[in-house]
Amino acid sequence: MAVIGVDLGTQSLKAIVVDDRFRLRGEAGVPYQPSFPQPGWAEQDPALWLAALRPAIRKALEASKLKPRDIKGIAVSGQLDGCVPVDANGSVLSPCIIWMDRRAEAEVAGLDGGHMRERTGLVLDASHMAAKIRWMTRNLSETAACRTWHQPVSFVVERLCGEAVMDHALASTTMLYGLEERDYADDLLDLFEVEPEKLPAIGEASSAAGTLSRAGAELTGLPAGITVAVGTGDDFTNAIGAGVVEPGTVSVSLGTGEVIGAVSDDLKLDGEGLLQTHGYVGGRYYLGNPGWLAGGSVTWFLSTFSVGTPAELSALAASAAPGSSDLLFLPALNGAMAPRWIAGARGAFYGLTPAHGRAACARALLEGCAFAMRDVVDRLEAMGVGAGRIRLCGGGAKSRIWAQIRADVSRRPVEVLNAADTSPIGAAILAAVAVGNAASVAEAAAAVPRILETIEPDATRADLYDRCYRRYRMLFEALAPLYSEGA
Repeated sequence: MAVIGVDLGTQSLKAIVVDDRFRLRGEAGVPYQPSFPQPGWAEQDPALWLAALRPAIRKALEASKLKPRDIKGIAVSGQLDGCVPVDANGSVLSPCIIWMDRRAEAEVAGLDGGHMRERTGLVLDASHMAAKIRWMTRNLSETAACRTWHQPVSFVVERLCGEAVMDHALASTTMLYGLEERDYADDLLDLFEVEPEKLPAIGEASSAAGTLSRAGAELTGLPAGITVAVGTGDDFTNAIGAGVVEPGTVSVSLGTGEVIGAVSDDLKLDGEGLLQTHGYVGGRYYLGNPGWLAGGSVTWFLSTFSVGTPAELSALAASAAPGSSDLLFLPALNGAMAPRWIAGARGAFYGLTPAHGRAACARALLEGCAFAMRDVVDRLEAMGVGAGRIRLCGGGAKSRIWAQIRADVSRRPVEVLNAADTSPIGAAILAAVAVGNAASVAEAAAAVPRILETIEPDATRADLYDRCYRRYRMLFEALAPLYSEGA
């Protein structure tokens, strides 16, 4: 029997059908967009996600040549750090404040970042759910009727099966979850004035949250009674779908944002605050950085420089010399996440001369994102987290030149997956375990057919890119006095 994996993205909902031998049988997507009502604000209407479920699943089933009756289970993955308040009837009380929203800065001002890191493994930041809950409580009177504060994934899961639940990894993104307790922590709940009964329960990502209700069947077009898995966030399903479930390989997902992480058997906390630590499947931990606008930078470049497609940008970048003739790009269009988290940082080109054209700018953009990736990978290595190889997934992984630049900049082999969208594959793996098609996530992830192309670093470029990387770091620090003005 087959299962369905759903990925609830920022710009689209994707659905895939995977059979009991873990072969991809069909896939489809439905686009939508976030809204930006004020500078620094970013919202999404949860009704967009619900409306996209049925058509995406229908098209994926049509492509698979399977019928709804052939589906045994479903799992949802999706964007992290959103906040959706619902009332006692399950009605949404306000638009979802999504991951890129910065309005809750005042809610974390003056709090102890070191203590937060020790308790939660997280960087104290307004993007996390706890800050958004406190902002909504203080600023939106309609949320006084809130029964449950949901993340996007848990919201959809409840609509499918009637159970309010999220997994340990998603819970560990909220700033309300203690890593030592592996549960919501009383002191953190008190800090952000959150009532524990208003949060989803916590379960294993690959366990059953419940069964598809009649309302869920109407939303999806699938038979009522099939298994609905707890699911998790896309940072984690990207890694699961890419097969990164054990230590040794770094998962790099090149979507709208660039998400980087690796797996550790042991609980490790980054005292420098570049990496966050999350609970992960199999009782392990996921250390990573939630990323910057990498694919978002590409989208911006296409529009601003009148370039038609990402493939054309890649061709432009390939035509420029490595090092971009000393042109540098800081990928901080929506704030910096590497080498340090600074919300007020902004993107920049530095070194422009009349000799620099679109090709040099295109290559500098790709190199700048690779330098930020190196910040994270080097920190993982320094912390003793296995980072010997890099596995690329996401839309940006289709760019051969970008993959080669990343191999050269990091001095590590880069493995490129044949499947760009690994998050719905990760969700399907969770569904497969929940219905009993595999005994564990690791077993299911190993069974997924994958084609990996390995790109080796070019040793002749190592010294050049080391020099460029040092200049990138110098530029980041030199601009630091301006960052507070950009906040």
